[in-house]
Amino acid sequence: MGLIKDIYSVSFYENFSQAVAEVYPAFNKQKFIEAIYEGDFAQKEWKERMKHTTVVFHQFMPQNFPEAVSLIDKIIENLRKNNFADSNLAFIFFADYIEIYGLDDFETSAKAFVSITQFISCEFAVRPFILKYKEKMIDEMTKWSLHENHHVRRLASEGSRPRLPWAMAIPFLKKDPSSILPILENLKNDPSEYVRRSVANNLNDIAKDNPQIVLEIASRWKGHSKETDGIIKHGSRTLLKQGHPEILSHYGLESTNIELSSFEIKTPVVKIGDYLQFHFHLNNKNEEPKTVRLEYAVHYKKAKGHLAKKVFKISEKIYHPNQLTKIERNQSFKLITTRVFHTGVHQLSIIINGTESEVLEFELID
Repeated sequence: MGLIKDIYSVSFYENFSQAVAEVYPAFNKQKFIEAIYEGDFAQKEWKERMKHTTVVFHQFMPQNFPEAVSLIDKIIENLRKNNFADSNLAFIFFADYIEIYGLDDFETSAKAFVSITQFISCEFAVRPFILKYKEKMIDEMTKWSLHENHHVRRLASEGSRPRLPWAMAIPFLKKDPSSILPILENLKNDPSEYVRRSVANNLNDIAKDNPQIVLEIASRWKGHSKETDGIIKHGSRTLLKQGHPEILSHYGLESTNIELSSFEIKTPVVKIGDYLQFHFHLNNKNEEPKTVRLEYAVHYKKAKGHLAKKVFKISEKIYHPNQLTKIERNQSFKLITTRVFHTGVHQLSIIINGTESEVLEFELID
């Protein structure tokens, strides 16, 4: 599998510039490609190549922004005729174009987002518009949530996420997300799973700063439909991991008379690159079946010596009365780019319906 930056290849620019020239005869294909490869293109990473493509493309487009947007629509139409697939990541520079050159032209940019996002998602590009125009932009996105196209509806929920990963932060939505709640209300029964998952992700973002709002929504939406229940469950995942009492109660997840026994770490000394192995028994001592959300927490030792807890889900299922079950798990300590391991004493605990068990220690070594 190649590097993501290599989607911007010679053949990509050749095919793209040909498609542009077919609808815009003034476009100079040769000079465009020469300008793309001027300087240190080979050293640029993916995002730098994307931004560079945006800037060079702008140099060869009409300088009048509404005229350029109209032309981008024609280019996209021609790309589809030339069998370029929708959601091709290489074309994210179309969204970037609107973000960079359209921030002062609200009306034209809002229309551009609606058309472009049906070809390539614009959730990152709308963020500066939310910051600049606030309620005006959110009102526009609320209209998008009623659009016939599912890509546009998803843009309404995904673009307005208070904590969209890898995206520009929206502090005022983290503080008070009330203005985006009508968007989520409009989409809670959306026929598209793609859209519903985005609604759940938005709720999960809100839960990190305003858990009470999500708890109120969960209570109000409960039982509305199987799909809406699914949105609530996925949107409450952070609260469930945190063992938030109200969300646990919402799902009837109580730990009374759920007995943990024989909890043992089989590898009390773990080398970086190996696995932590552990097992335990679980028994439902209640007289009726109980739903049990089973998790474990690794308390990782950090650089400054303190411990930081990360929760991992094992399962969520019904346990019958006096059903004794043995559970075994392996937790990887293989080196990965997203986590740095520090040697020394770590801890492990089991979490039953949000209640953390006894804590066992193990040592991580080089």
